[in-house]
Amino acid sequence: MEIMGKISKGSKMDQVYISKNRRGFEIGSYVIIKPLEEGEQILKKIEEKLYFYNVNYIEPLKVEIINRIIEIIDKNTEDYQNIIITGSFLNKGFNFNDIDIIFVSKEKADLKNTKIIGEIIEEKIKIKIHMIILNNKSLINGLLTDPLYELMLSRCVSKKRLIYKIKYKLKNKINYKILDLHLLKSKILIDNFDMLNGNEKYYLIRNMITIFLYLEGKKISNDKVDFEIKKQFSLDTKEIKQNMIQKNDFLKKYKFIYNKASNKIMAEIKKQTNKKTNKN
Repeated sequence: MEIMGKISKGSKMDQVYISKNRRGFEIGSYVIIKPLEEGEQILKKIEEKLYFYNVNYIEPLKVEIINRIIEIIDKNTEDYQNIIITGSFLNKGFNFNDIDIIFVSKEKADLKNTKIIGEIIEEKIKIKIHMIILNNKSLINGLLTDPLYELMLSRCVSKKRLIYKIKYKLKNKINYKILDLHLLKSKILIDNFDMLNGNEKYYLIRNMITIFLYLEGKKISNDKVDFEIKKQFSLDTKEIKQNMIQKNDFLKKYKFIYNKASNKIMAEIKKQTNKKTNKN
């Protein structure tokens, strides 16, 4: 990781300021300051910097992996608007199963070519990837109607600056049938509690709480979802992932929230169906 700065004149000592929003440079770290050659090479490095959103720290090795992914994509296609890395890969440490990549295409993506690019990435970096392919319109629509899109982009790293600012949700635009399908995934935890490991349970709890917060009209982010999980179940992320859950007490609370969210979704589906019927 490299940080570029400019020497500024001080009253007693000249100084170089670096942003607090930096990756891999902790307070107290020793660094080397050396001059850079003027010219296009410096400008190119500045232009190629990554954009970090709510990522307070990321290991330098992960930054190298992200840059390698972008490099592979650039070598194989120019038909895209942005590349966004999200998911558990951005959590501190190396406890992740795959890398989630949102490939934002210019128009309609060539799915066959994109699949090949995904296979090349896996072959080169030796890590499993999960690539979501969307055009710009689909991504904006997803942010308006689907809480999981909002969660994905609440904490991410992107090649280009994100310009999506969804300040409000239009209630009549929300697709409650999609929400119902998302919520149904979390029912697996109720029916198969003893068969699931800690990471699987955490994923299903997070999925349900995300939808619950969304229905309450609250802003979605990883920190807010984890805070709500702790508030509702008196469990933090670490305890859940280590499978340290008291089954009976937990399931009682879980079913209550699940049913509350499900009832609200079904009521909204019924309202939207009645409106369509009345119009016809």
